[in-house]
Amino acid sequence: MRRSTRDFLIAWREVKGANLFDRLHGYVYARWPYLYLGIGLGEHPISRALDLIGLSKISPARDEPGSRGQAFADTYHGKVITTTSARQLVQVQEDISLPNLEHVIPYPKARDIIMTDPDHIVILDCPCRSARLEPCLPLDVCMIVGEPFASFVLDHHPDRSRWITCDEAESILEAEHERGHVHHAFFKDAMLGRFYAICNCCSCCCGAMQSFRSGTPMLVSSGYVSEVEVDLCVACELCTEHCPFEAMSMVDACVAIDRGLCMGCGVCVSKCPEGALSLQEDPEKGVPLVLSELLKIGEEV
Repeated sequence: MRRSTRDFLIAWREVKGANLFDRLHGYVYARWPYLYLGIGLGEHPISRALDLIGLSKISPARDEPGSRGQAFADTYHGKVITTTSARQLVQVQEDISLPNLEHVIPYPKARDIIMTDPDHIVILDCPCRSARLEPCLPLDVCMIVGEPFASFVLDHHPDRSRWITCDEAESILEAEHERGHVHHAFFKDAMLGRFYAICNCCSCCCGAMQSFRSGTPMLVSSGYVSEVEVDLCVACELCTEHCPFEAMSMVDACVAIDRGLCMGCGVCVSKCPEGALSLQEDPEKGVPLVLSELLKIGEEV
């Protein structure tokens, strides 16, 4: 058994209430993510066979909008984060333990930021993009952060992953933001119920965004919402063209923002040439994942 595999399995011993299925699920997900997500996205031939025998719920992204049936992906969560927040997560140089962050990640199985060797960062070809016939490029945009995750992924996917430095991670984040893609901090029950990755997602390939649009609550807001300064808006429509969540439209020669759809990713803010848009905190959207602020809260507790 590879050392990285052993370390991953040993880490499960610290997860309270974890059973054999949880451990097996975690191993399968981390060992074969391209198969796992290819099936979940409905792009793999196996997913069609599952549909025929009534197991289409493995692929909630393909369900009817508004469906709330239990599906495997119901415990696969991403929180939208701004580029500034993402940059903080890849700059960490020492171990961090921030458990039970229900106010930030409002899901019972995905709420901990426990980072061991956080400067161990692996960039992985995105399983969602790789599953598509005509994927967005580049493929290498998924960051696996910390141990035991980084070494496990590198050992088992050497042709699709590589070590990167913190500076390289920041450059990738900036480049993806410029492309209009969304940063998500991902938490998953199968990955010890912890933060383990930053994905840089395009709305056309990303399985989480696809599922979210179809009614599966896989994503939560950054905690911000975009707001417009009406006097500065020149109705150029660049924000409506680039909004990954289709939260913007033009009304009476000014942008109108659907606060229910806005996830506070900040893409529109960077695309507005007039500086008419800004992100503002919205208590109804949850708490922003700003690591520096969460660390202060942890120290006070």
